Amino acid sequence: MNMGNLLRSAHAFGAKFFFTIGAHPRAFEAKSDTSKATHHLPVYRWENADEMILPLQCKLVGVELIKGATDLPSFRHPLHAAYVLGPELGVLSEGLLLRCDHVIKIPTAFCINVAMAGAIVMYDRVRSLGSFPDRMDTPAPHLRSRTGKLSAGR
Repeated sequence: MNMGNLLRSAHAFGAKFFFTIGAHPRAFEAKSDTSKATHHLPVYRWENADEMILPLQCKLVGVELIKGATDLPSFRHPLHAAYVLGPELGVLSEGLLLRCDHVIKIPTAFCINVAMAGAIVMYDRVRSLGSFPDRMDTPAPHLRSRTGKLSAGR
């Protein structure tokens, strides 16, 4: 399920490609990828980190809850970046950490689900690199849902 959720999130947030390192072939049978992301963006499957080849100028950013990693809210995302997350019940290997140009962490008290961590990092990237207005201090106006029914300000 994590693979499918990560693929769907990557697709939704506008990723240009997706990659795995040493993923089990059955991981790609994920039914949680309801957006069919593999039909919309290239997916690279590497057996180990030594096989990994990233595009020119692409910085590798490790996401791991380790001492010395930069807190996500303080991190300036590179314009060209690929993000690598550790396995659900493990950590990024020493060799892979050495390949990273940056290592960041989500400032939580303990590790969170890998699919959730990926979505948080992708949201932070879009939010920090996008040209969004400052956050509003006023309540949202009356909104209508996609079905046209009143959804706020009952």
